[in-house]
Amino acid sequence: MTVLEAIKKTSEFFENKGVDSPRLQAELLLAHVLKMPRMKLYLNFDRVLAPAEVDAFRETVRRRGQREPLQHIVGTVSFCGLELATSRHALIPRPETELLAQFGWEFLQQHSAAAPTAFDFGTGTGCLPISLAVKCPQIRVWAGDISSEALALARDNAAKHAVQDRIEFIESDGFAGLAVDTRFDLIVSNPPYIATAEIATLQPEVRDHDPRLALDGGADGLDFYRRLAEQGRARLNPGGKIMVELGDGQAAAVTEIFSAQNWIVEAIRQDYSPRDRFLLAKCP
Repeated sequence: MTVLEAIKKTSEFFENKGVDSPRLQAELLLAHVLKMPRMKLYLNFDRVLAPAEVDAFRETVRRRGQREPLQHIVGTVSFCGLELATSRHALIPRPETELLAQFGWEFLQQHSAAAPTAFDFGTGTGCLPISLAVKCPQIRVWAGDISSEALALARDNAAKHAVQDRIEFIESDGFAGLAVDTRFDLIVSNPPYIATAEIATLQPEVRDHDPRLALDGGADGLDFYRRLAEQGRARLNPGGKIMVELGDGQAAAVTEIFSAQNWIVEAIRQDYSPRDRFLLAKCP
């Protein structure tokens, strides 16, 4: 079997299985097995795969055909140009969340404090605090998660990018694990925002492989926004801001939640779609 034959056959198989972007997924898996950049496959279409390579590739194809996420199969995801390890213990970072990280570091880079501080509410893989720490060497970040397994993954990712000394990882249900007097200049969060009843309707890659703790936002999907709005103000320094990611169609409801708690909602920003995806707010 040549490289090109493997790509074509796998693309057809994935299409029949309902896998999104079947050709791209086939190429990424084969590049992973062959340990080469994906674009280099195009220079090696006629290369014949060794039997061991065929076996290894078939195993990855089997797993992806069963709708296991590509990121779990290859073990990593790219986020803001950083390679992060992934596992079933944490939500796989999505491309749109890179924008939330960008909004955060742009705010911190312009902050007047010599050493600004930030808190990530529900850190998962650690993608947000690690990105902030890499882009802003002067800051210190707290990263909280209720899952000890997610925190272990996040710590490993921070160490990989040499920012572990500037991130305080805490096992915490929201703000509960923080000292009473701990305040921040920025709070960021991509909280669980799927309504409980809707989880069963999600794509298998999400429904069956992302942890339910990272998905379930309560009956209407808004439980964590209520907590952030009610408890977040007491955790911000003067001039501080909160930035949160939103689910589809939630912008108006979340704006109302924050406004009711006397936040000043500065902006609703869009993702690449473009859909209303982020809320930025500050204390009066």
